[in-house]
Amino acid sequence: MSWIDIGAITDIPLRGARIVKTELGCVAVFRTDDNEVFATSDRCPHKGGPLSEGIVHGRKVTCPLHNWVFSLETGEAQGADDGQIATYPTRILDGRVMLDGTHLATEAAA
Repeated sequence: MSWIDIGAITDIPLRGARIVKTELGCVAVFRTDDNEVFATSDRCPHKGGPLSEGIVHGRKVTCPLHNWVFSLETGEAQGADDGQIATYPTRILDGRVMLDGTHLATEAAA
């Protein structure tokens, strides 16, 4: 894996997200209440809603347009909704958020 330093964990608000722009599209990087960090595509597969503007609760995010809920771990839609968002490996190293650049190079982000 080729890890890219995208900033300090404190740059991402608790229960919030930040956008990382890549050549393949935007990636949303989320921070949970437990200081876990997850990265997913930023677009909801339903109507293209910006997931980075959604509500983070536990290890899930709710799309701000139509309230679809997605697992930040697997990308799978929850409940009766059907669909999936791309997820990308992350890690925290010395308070810095690292995103797997190799994975971004092989799969299209939103």
